[in-house]
Amino acid sequence: MSSPNAPARAALSRDRILDAAIATADGDGLDAVSMRRLAGLLGVTPMALYKHLENRDRLVDAMVDRVVGEIRAGAPDPEWKRAVRRRILDAREVAGRHSWLPDAIESRVVATPTLLAYLDDLIGIMLDGGLSADLVHHAMHALSVRMWGFTRDVVPMPPLPDEPAARAQALATYAASYPSIIRMATTAPAAGAGCDADAEFAFALDLLLDGVERLHALGWASG
Repeated sequence: MSSPNAPARAALSRDRILDAAIATADGDGLDAVSMRRLAGLLGVTPMALYKHLENRDRLVDAMVDRVVGEIRAGAPDPEWKRAVRRRILDAREVAGRHSWLPDAIESRVVATPTLLAYLDDLIGIMLDGGLSADLVHHAMHALSVRMWGFTRDVVPMPPLPDEPAARAQALATYAASYPSIIRMATTAPAAGAGCDADAEFAFALDLLLDGVERLHALGWASG
């Protein structure tokens, strides 16, 4: 029996679990995060955690959502390039505080809601700036390397149903939450399964080399 003067233990909650999981990943890496270890840190049985998060995959999803939510919301900016640059630097700052984040994002089969919202905002800035959906799609492949250190599907969405009516309904549902993603995905000719990894690598390489060439012509020097 506990002493009547002992401090009451804080009730277990999803937020407490995430606090412990993120602190563990920040200190020891994502592989160190397990339900058993978190249970020990929180002074509960592992089964108690499953009432809040059904398995480790859902835990990592929630960790990604929490940390991506730390990326500052972009202030309105009429200049698309400046706005995109700021949003990506903000993402890099957050990833710098949580070095496990890129690996966690890469391991997700489907992007989490907060990550989708961030990507939708980024895509929307470029589309609203007048860039074509085709160019935005390729740019997102190139920019993903700078944001997270890898590129694969630009936006890993859940697979759409094959049945036409169900497919249309799913697209309408996604479009209500992520309009810019759906606009890009449904109008860019190479979006989705048509992406070619080698072509996207060459596109990003050409962007960098063109930029180096432009700076050389301007007589650029660091400092």
